[in-house]
Amino acid sequence: MRDSDQGESAAIPELVIISGMSGAGRSTAAKCLEDLGWFVVDNIPPELIPPMVELGARSQGNVARIAVVVDVRGRRFFDNLKQSLSTLDAQNVKRRIVFLESSDEALVRRFESVRRPHPLQGDGRIVDGIAAERDLLRELRGDADLVIDTSSLNVHELRAKMDAQFAGEEVPELRATVMSFGFKYGLPVDADLVVDCRFIPNPHWVPELRPYTGLNEEVSGYVFSQPGAKEFLDGYTELLRIVAEGYRREGKRYVTIAVGCTGGKHRSVAMSEKLARRLVSEGVETVVVHRDMGRE
Repeated sequence: MRDSDQGESAAIPELVIISGMSGAGRSTAAKCLEDLGWFVVDNIPPELIPPMVELGARSQGNVARIAVVVDVRGRRFFDNLKQSLSTLDAQNVKRRIVFLESSDEALVRRFESVRRPHPLQGDGRIVDGIAAERDLLRELRGDADLVIDTSSLNVHELRAKMDAQFAGEEVPELRATVMSFGFKYGLPVDADLVVDCRFIPNPHWVPELRPYTGLNEEVSGYVFSQPGAKEFLDGYTELLRIVAEGYRREGKRYVTIAVGCTGGKHRSVAMSEKLARRLVSEGVETVVVHRDMGRE
């Protein structure tokens, strides 16, 4: 902003940049923010983002929150995004990047269902366009504040995730998702941190515990009676305390912690529940998701 505007920094709009894979739900995410009262612009050239924020700052509070969708449809402008982000940082703009991710299989299925080509496939196949887009967006994905994997989400579930992050009037310092999963079903692609609980003996091999999940008190009791389980929980909680402080200093507000065991039914579920309670006690707003529970 101009020097004369520095004293009015409170009037600078909050900015969310929505990007990600074509077919992963960018339009749905943008529509959700629009319904929450954000001023939304789709497919804007990156070099126009700073001027738009400046215009919002002159609106006397009428445009307090701006969301822009940046994607490969504007690929001739995409190289300018990094420069625009640097400009926004120099202007002390409070900005976040939301990246919509999805598996190749899910993206192919969605493009085939609507019988539309991928914007980057050219004369090739849909998978060629997807590969080219992943390569183009790799750095942006790494810089994202929030990554949402929509591979197994429907429209309503995606909207619920966006509502959970943006609907609250007061934005907490840090929000965490603790997700249990089974390694045999693959790593969650949106995980920031991954925890492996397979060092703990598996309740699956205890006949009376096998039918239950980690939500069951007997299963949880068994898990945390094993050597190293409580020590691991204590140690990892302390590690997360250090990580959380670093995230706050760096302005990162969202973290997904993936806790895995073999099938995502017993150990990872029990550990996720305990870990989430520890995070809540540390003042971190926490959501627990059991991705693979019931999948076997």
